[in-house]
Amino acid sequence: MFAQFSPSRSPAAQMMSGLYRQVGAQTGIEGASPHRLVTMLFDGFLDCLVQARGAIAAGDREAKARALTRAGRIVDEGLKATLNPAAGEIAQNLSLLYGYVSAALLQAHLHNDEARLDECRHLMEPLRDAWVSIGAQVPA
Repeated sequence: MFAQFSPSRSPAAQMMSGLYRQVGAQTGIEGASPHRLVTMLFDGFLDCLVQARGAIAAGDREAKARALTRAGRIVDEGLKATLNPAAGEIAQNLSLLYGYVSAALLQAHLHNDEARLDECRHLMEPLRDAWVSIGAQVPA
């Protein structure tokens, strides 16, 4: 389950690479810009919420667990890990928001709470949209 680490790459870089690969295997991550990779994390997260909702409706506990575990990893090991706490108030607020979303995902998992899934989507979609909107301003 844990990634193999090579001496030339840090454990964090290895983990991020693995998450990016999981999120965007079909689109290909090789050569993607950092901006595109974060967009792929947001898209993967939102896709996981859709999968979890379907699994809850179908009563498929295993699929629900897989989807919500993946969503949690994307938030904690992907999006939150890319933040630089020294970057200021925005990074600190995003870190707090990502922590809240992680907790809400756990509650959704424990209680089959689709309203919590909706809350997570409503919190993360505007971030994804804002991130995508700045894409043209980010150097490739």
